[in-house]
Amino acid sequence: MLNKGIPIIDLFAGPGGLAEGFSSLVDDKNQRYYNVKLSIEKDRHARETLKLRSFVRQFPYKELPEEYYQFLQRKISIENLYELYPQEALEADLEAWEATLGETSEDEIDERIKKGLEGRKDWVLIGGPPCQAYSLVGRSRVGGINVEDHRVSLYKEYLRIIAAHQPSVFVMENVKGLLSAKIGEQKIFDNILSDLKEPSSIFPNYKSLNYKIYSLVKGEIKTDSDYLIKSEKYGVPQRRHRVILLGIREDIDIIPGTLMSKESVNLNTIIGDLPKIRSGIYREFIGMDETYVKGKLKKKRNYRPLKDSYEAWEKLVDRYYNDLSLLLPDNFRSNGALPTTIGSDYITGDSSIIKEHPLYNWYNDEKIGGVINHQSRGHLTLDLKRYLFSSLYTRKFNKFPRMADYREFGEDLVPDHDNAESGKFNDRFRVQVPNEPATTVTSHISKDGHYFIHYDPLQCRSLTVREAARIQTFPDNYFFCGSRTQQFHQVGNAVPPYLAFQIAKVVHVILDKHELSVTESKVLSN
Repeated sequence: MLNKGIPIIDLFAGPGGLAEGFSSLVDDKNQRYYNVKLSIEKDRHARETLKLRSFVRQFPYKELPEEYYQFLQRKISIENLYELYPQEALEADLEAWEATLGETSEDEIDERIKKGLEGRKDWVLIGGPPCQAYSLVGRSRVGGINVEDHRVSLYKEYLRIIAAHQPSVFVMENVKGLLSAKIGEQKIFDNILSDLKEPSSIFPNYKSLNYKIYSLVKGEIKTDSDYLIKSEKYGVPQRRHRVILLGIREDIDIIPGTLMSKESVNLNTIIGDLPKIRSGIYREFIGMDETYVKGKLKKKRNYRPLKDSYEAWEKLVDRYYNDLSLLLPDNFRSNGALPTTIGSDYITGDSSIIKEHPLYNWYNDEKIGGVINHQSRGHLTLDLKRYLFSSLYTRKFNKFPRMADYREFGEDLVPDHDNAESGKFNDRFRVQVPNEPATTVTSHISKDGHYFIHYDPLQCRSLTVREAARIQTFPDNYFFCGSRTQQFHQVGNAVPPYLAFQIAKVVHVILDKHELSVTESKVLSN
């Protein structure tokens, strides 16, 4: 093995955002401090992404073989790549395990973990139990926490592994809504904190040591909100607010440091240099049928499929702008030619952010020779008018329009949805403002792009997978497997790797001090 670093076990791994951050921490000889030994993920496509990234880690840091870039450039298949490096592919296959915590046998999980740790006592557990059940939006849809939702108790699978295997340190991530979630009158977060401090209280069969739980942003914890990390304060170009708990085994008598705040990173600085592409078109609305079923009015929207082409798209954009120009003049086409392509899995050309950017070295890999996972979605024709309006509005007023603004500029801009006027989804069509961090990229981006509209009216589209990945701080050579929808889902569910990288530094100091104290104790005892 190239890497003899501190073992990492990654649970509910998604596409590997936490693991990417930890494995990117290297010493002055480019040796990794951490070694990801096992990543457990139930989604098949995310697991394929994990396997590919594990394959990357089998090589020295930032010394990937030429054939990897040939794969990114779509010159060879992933199967060809693995065939060329069978040993590295085998190691990656063993590390990235498709399994479901809560369903897969505990004995099999424990055996895999023990095999990965190889007897090491000092190691790190990372992961984020599925969080949709705690999310504020998810709870609003069901009227609170659904106690029948198995995701409510999945953190206990994480807890059991703490109790059984006793990592030196654990890092557990979840949504902001966890802080306020309740079952009845009982706050879930209070129970989770109590359980994590004393794992054997829930799993008495394991004689586990206790843990001290720390905030990564506050030295002294006064309220539950002190566990909340606001990513935009730490150099991530996104207002992503997540609860992240740092647990330290009680025999490690070390007070951890906290994350150091960084200058805010605006959206346009990290996606503005990507190739300009247009949206696709795939259907148009032609009418609606209304029928009563059991006394309730049911609507059926009818659509006509369209063949996408630049000429058809250009006509639509010009027509829509003419409709809007009297109320919202912009002359946006004078700023450059309309892009003719919808992009692809690989586009040649220089697409790196400027070298002076604080995240240049984090994102950039010149050997790619272009950009990957950068293809727009096809959209409903009338949605293009909404996208064009909202990007023009945002450019003029430096804020995205609300539903009342859509109605003011044209009745046809208001979507025909039952909740359009409810106030619950007042920002259903949301432009990402260029001169500030993006809003939170969520898994919902896989379903539609309405919350993630590009600020450039020339492109008139929602964000691509690569743009979402940059917002999440995935390096440019990080390839996402599966369909575009599956790629979006993976990106939206991830922890920003650059944030994880900073957490990895905090954890490394803890373990470094612990190792030093153990060494000194042995010397004194001799």
